[in-house]
Amino acid sequence: MLLEKKFLIKSNMKQKNTFRFKYCKICLQTDTRPQSKFTEQGICPACSYYLTTKEIDWDQRLQILKDFVAKNKTSKFYDGVLGVSGGKDSTRQALWLREKLNLNPLLVCLAYPPEQVTDRGCENISNLIELGFDVIIESLAPKTWKSIMKSCFDDDANWCKASEQALKSSAIKVAIRKKIKIVFWGENSALQLGDLKTKGRSGWDGNNNRYTNTLKGADMKWILDYGYDYKDVFSYEYPKEEDFKKNKIQIIYMGWFLKDWSLANNGSYAILSNLEIRTDKPENTGDLYGTTSLDEDWVTLNQMIKYYKYGFGRASDYVNEEIRIGNLSRELAVEFVNKYDGKCSDKYISSFCKYLGISKQYFWKKIKSVTNKRLFKINNSKIRKNFKVGVGY
Repeated sequence: MLLEKKFLIKSNMKQKNTFRFKYCKICLQTDTRPQSKFTEQGICPACSYYLTTKEIDWDQRLQILKDFVAKNKTSKFYDGVLGVSGGKDSTRQALWLREKLNLNPLLVCLAYPPEQVTDRGCENISNLIELGFDVIIESLAPKTWKSIMKSCFDDDANWCKASEQALKSSAIKVAIRKKIKIVFWGENSALQLGDLKTKGRSGWDGNNNRYTNTLKGADMKWILDYGYDYKDVFSYEYPKEEDFKKNKIQIIYMGWFLKDWSLANNGSYAILSNLEIRTDKPENTGDLYGTTSLDEDWVTLNQMIKYYKYGFGRASDYVNEEIRIGNLSRELAVEFVNKYDGKCSDKYISSFCKYLGISKQYFWKKIKSVTNKRLFKINNSKIRKNFKVGVGY
């Protein structure tokens, strides 16, 4: 028994040296993605879905979309509302709806405050207008925006929680005001990312989008608990389920209908239509192609924080898609993830801290407080990963 105890103690000590968690058998997705679940064969939801797409009748899917839009059109001028940010996905979606389906979407953009929005984001929205789309641009009170952002950061470093809720709410609210039933959305986060709680009645039903890991039901209690009056923050409120039913709102996941939907493909299509992309190096952003979240740069911080919480970041999202479609080997993907995941230039951290009026010392103290201690070690004020990319159990 004594010998057995010694063996168990040594074994446990070895396990603590490097934490091991599940990697998908196909790509480099980990089982730490919130609201995700691997199959018994060790395949992540996104890869499981992709394997089924090889047998899909894409023309039949397209007809489903055409029939639904034709049957549910309520506006004389617009076929649906599409939320846009001036990024690759929204540019491609707007063009696809118009040029592939001959539809006329009303584009809705919730603009960031001047300190946060990038020049390229403004140029890309202007480009959509120049391409002939009608665009409604809305913005929220900048002082309240900043105050809520700081409250979110002080809470659990999820500084963009409120802005994400406002962004996801804006297109739906415009649809309700304009009496338009259809809201076009991007990818199905349950099938194409693995956020399983957003699953709807079908692959294109997005009405459960309120249950994404970011929104988590999308109620207002968490904002009001920070001490804000409802009259000051009602613009952040995501429409309730009864609002959806009363106004017969249907969110449609467009990614379910596009055979070649991907980060890389959407970027390529949009660039051909004059999309302005990020020029900074992936060593500073983790953005391998420079095409993601172009309307602001603090997304780089968000991806870094996601990396410290869950062990994967923006580079992982890119390479996982490339592995699935056969453009990248798993071995080479490991190199990219090791090199670029979680990267964030100090200039973005500095501008973020300046905006919120906090010190970088406080910033890093908060980041370390939410860092996953099983995945990372904090030694001498440095955060080092405690796992090997691609090596799971």
